[in-house]
Amino acid sequence: MQALPAMRLTQALPLRTFGLARLAAGVLAALCIAAPTLVVAQQVFPGASWHTPADNGQPSGWSADRLKLADDYADSLRSDAYLVVHRGVLVHAYGDTRRPMNLASVRKSVLSVLYGIQVDRGVIDLNQTLGTLDITDKGGLSERERTATVRQLLQSRSGVYHEAAYETPEAKKRRPERGSHDPGAFWYYNNWDFNTLGTIFQRRTGQDVFQALKTDLAEPLQFEDFRYPQDTKFEYERSSEHPAYLMYLSARDLARVGLLVSRDGQWNGRQIVSTAWLRESTKSYSAVLGGNGYGYMWWLPFVAFPAWRLPGNHPLVLADGAGGQFMLIDRTRDIVVVHRVDNSRLWYRRNAVDVGQFAVLAARIIAAAPDEK
Repeated sequence: MQALPAMRLTQALPLRTFGLARLAAGVLAALCIAAPTLVVAQQVFPGASWHTPADNGQPSGWSADRLKLADDYADSLRSDAYLVVHRGVLVHAYGDTRRPMNLASVRKSVLSVLYGIQVDRGVIDLNQTLGTLDITDKGGLSERERTATVRQLLQSRSGVYHEAAYETPEAKKRRPERGSHDPGAFWYYNNWDFNTLGTIFQRRTGQDVFQALKTDLAEPLQFEDFRYPQDTKFEYERSSEHPAYLMYLSARDLARVGLLVSRDGQWNGRQIVSTAWLRESTKSYSAVLGGNGYGYMWWLPFVAFPAWRLPGNHPLVLADGAGGQFMLIDRTRDIVVVHRVDNSRLWYRRNAVDVGQFAVLAARIIAAAPDEK
């Protein structure tokens, strides 16, 4: 695929994402910790519940003392939950990992997986344009905006800077002027793109995002805590025809999505989503602030987690949501880390965890990993 221009570093990246001060602290802490040796994944999958080391009476190989240091740091952050899955086994859990919480922008990465399933089925064509799909919005779209493709929306490069539902005040201030960039020419973290993808999904598949979440992920992956339709909500605003799609998942159910990605779309002998899609969607198409990358609604944190670095090109994959919703996937080591903050509380912003703080926590977690050969 042809290389795409990088975004202007003065634009677009959410202030909560890759916060420089916190990130610097995380990087400094993480650099002091050595990464474990690469291990070969064993194909263990959860059933109705997660496997734990206690199931076979064998130690996990993870350091309990070092995980306690991670727990202590999570205490200081007032994290509500985090967990660690290694090679399909739940090796550590902190807090209430069973409670469904608003995924915030992690919902977009989940939708990326759902899109892949439909692309694999031939239902959605990423090269179709907004014009071809008859997608518009209040006040209409210009002819140039109507040339944006589904792929460009997935990359957050549509060039359509219409008002969007569920947009933060900071995003509204940073939103470029309408018509300031051609489709595909510029990266901007754009809720209009993400919400409109939900509308396109429903029109092309005949089911809404939440129905697909239930049938294509929750059921085959055997989510334990997800309640349909209670744990879903469309967020409508007068500014746009396209609602945001809010998902409420527990940490341990979200981790099943992470394990699916870590296993290249394979789940207990069944290919849920193609390996080709996951490789395509977690490839960077835009250089964003700090040397990181952005794929199809996934972050590629090239610099944020130095403690996890392995020799060669083994990029991590990150889903990031406001306030401290994170899912970090290391496909090489087959490790998934999920972190949650309960954003239903009115005062949750006082307990918000940014990516720099999460990087420090992640460094403590990986320091506890077994040095296996």
